[in-house]
Amino acid sequence: MVEIESLKKWIELYGEKVTENKEHLNQLDSDIGDGDHGSNLTRGAAAVKEKVSESEYENLSDFFKDIGMTLVSKVGGASGPLYGSAFISMAKQAKESDDLAVLLEAGLDGIQKRGKAEAGEKTMVDEWIPVVEALKENNLTNKVIEDSLQKTKDMKATKGRASYLGDRSIGHIDPGAQSSAYLFESLLEAGVLNG
Repeated sequence: MVEIESLKKWIELYGEKVTENKEHLNQLDSDIGDGDHGSNLTRGAAAVKEKVSESEYENLSDFFKDIGMTLVSKVGGASGPLYGSAFISMAKQAKESDDLAVLLEAGLDGIQKRGKAEAGEKTMVDEWIPVVEALKENNLTNKVIEDSLQKTKDMKATKGRASYLGDRSIGHIDPGAQSSAYLFESLLEAGVLNG
């Protein structure tokens, strides 16, 4: 059972992390994309913070839906639709379950449906899959998050803008995986799993 208050803290911490690391995310994106991942997510985080702070939530579904819709409408590039799809899928799932592993698995499913990405293609999915697996086993740690992030460095991008670089995408951390790592680090820091 996850509490809305701890989830609010999670999303707030994530917004702070993305904002603090905006230039780092932009740099990762400059290496293999168009260089605006951090700026886009920072804008989205500000919009989400505003939306969530002015709303009272009776249930998880409405909370996740607000986040998802805000991200889709405010964040440019691929990250808005992808993160938005994750939270909208979590909102639908939240009507049936409040188990965090189940919710995040629905989020992953939403990302994969929208982005058509599979494991090993150097996308945010390469961060989400190991994290969801670890959550199911009650075994999510910062090491799991960091290890899966570092693995994207040696992958060759075959999806999205980075795929145009072919072999030159190898050696760079995927920006979507990095912003997803911040999402999951924030989850641990907010104490959602202890709730």
